[in-house]
Amino acid sequence: MQLIRGIHNIAREQRGCVLTIGNFDGVHLGHRAVLAQVKAQALARGVSSAVMTFEPQPQELFQPDRAPARLTNFREKHVALRDQELDQHIVIEFNRKFASLPAREFIERVLVKQLGVKFLVVGDDFRFGQGREGDFALLQKAGAELDFEVVDTHSYRQQQRRVSSTAIRQALSDGDFADAAAMLGRPYAFQGRVVHGEKKGRTIGFPTANIKLKRLQSPLRGVFAVQVATKDGAEYPGVANIGRRPTLNGEQVQLEVHLFDFAGDLYGQQLKVTPTRFIRAEQKFSDFAALKAQIAQDAKNAKSDNE
Repeated sequence: MQLIRGIHNIAREQRGCVLTIGNFDGVHLGHRAVLAQVKAQALARGVSSAVMTFEPQPQELFQPDRAPARLTNFREKHVALRDQELDQHIVIEFNRKFASLPAREFIERVLVKQLGVKFLVVGDDFRFGQGREGDFALLQKAGAELDFEVVDTHSYRQQQRRVSSTAIRQALSDGDFADAAAMLGRPYAFQGRVVHGEKKGRTIGFPTANIKLKRLQSPLRGVFAVQVATKDGAEYPGVANIGRRPTLNGEQVQLEVHLFDFAGDLYGQQLKVTPTRFIRAEQKFSDFAALKAQIAQDAKNAKSDNE
């Protein structure tokens, strides 16, 4: 999959595609059904298959305090989309200038002139353009005039339930990781590079690998039993904290994971951290000694999953 960052980077030879537009947060089974349709339509027409997403997601720009927690940050989303084997991932920088683009201009300049869209798949609730003036009906009308077909995404259902990013967030919030995995088509996991932290964990016998979540809000908060996969494919059980570390006066939500029975240097490595069970909510302790005692209990609790 070719990653195209910005409309200005769309080359002339890339014109002509079947396109879908959306957030695709989580790239769940419903999304994958849409992407499969895009691939099939592109193959039938002999053109490339493409998916367009926005960074940040529109609500994160206009209502950051109300924006839903993201299941996937940008890198995680791109990797999940790449696994679906489309030809192009077009990422639009969503800012106020782009948001002010009139809907008709977006259609004519971006979809037709630059992308040469032949077939477009979007949700029937899709809104775009200045003041959210553009909608599905406008796209269909423009498509009839400008020679491209527009169809809506059909909700993917499991046991009469619509699969959605919202439903997956709720399952994660409820600690029902099996239900979340059923809708995602894979276990829910965080992926990221290990960065240097304050190294306070090693002073109490619990060194942690620190990973920045790179999103406004995390869909999970608290302490969890986890499985951790390293870049060489090795897997280790562990215990993780997702939060602000209130006892240490932390300000940014991050992931800290302690791997059981591991010795080595993980700095700079990409890790995949899969939560398997909720242990407790994050809390502030009176002192470092109380925190140490609780971490020891959390580790014992998490280890019981592997005994």
